[in-house]
Amino acid sequence: MFRVMTNAYERKKQPELVRRNLLDCAARLAAEQGVAALSVQAVADAAGVTKGGLFHHFPSKQALLEAVMADLLAALDCEIDDLLSQDCEAFGRFTRAYVNAVFSDRGRDSGKQWAAISVSMVGEPSLRRMWNSWIEGRLARHKETDSGVVLELVRLAADGIWFADLLADDGRAGGDRAALRARMIAQTKKDAG
Repeated sequence: MFRVMTNAYERKKQPELVRRNLLDCAARLAAEQGVAALSVQAVADAAGVTKGGLFHHFPSKQALLEAVMADLLAALDCEIDDLLSQDCEAFGRFTRAYVNAVFSDRGRDSGKQWAAISVSMVGEPSLRRMWNSWIEGRLARHKETDSGVVLELVRLAADGIWFADLLADDGRAGGDRAALRARMIAQTKKDAG
């Protein structure tokens, strides 16, 4: 006969699953309430662990937020790598992948999580450093194919559209998304002029 273990003291220890659950709960709560309102206790409660259990994995709220940011960046890395692998044209490849990632419907939850963390980057130097390190690393890796003013302008325009959507009440600022995306992608081609 099998017995369901509902008590935290009876559960088999699975630290990686607990850590994953804490990250997912923190990201979800940040998206729902905003990062400023996020509390360690709320994350622990949502994950079904004690506050001490959370602190075992993340020594502070700051460490938890940085881990959520790292997790989101890792997911973005995977998405960009997938898009890069589908693009045969070297020139502007990273910029096209970046634009397509910005315009993609990665899922409403992921978008809301990015929104919550991105707003926090404005006032949180460590999160800003993580983003800057990520984008600088990507640009260094793709220096041969994605340097130049036009490609930088396209990436910055993608950021602007994403931010405008973030500020829009319904999640979408005005404009024809398909036309904007097509025009931006066209600018990443070697023969664009």
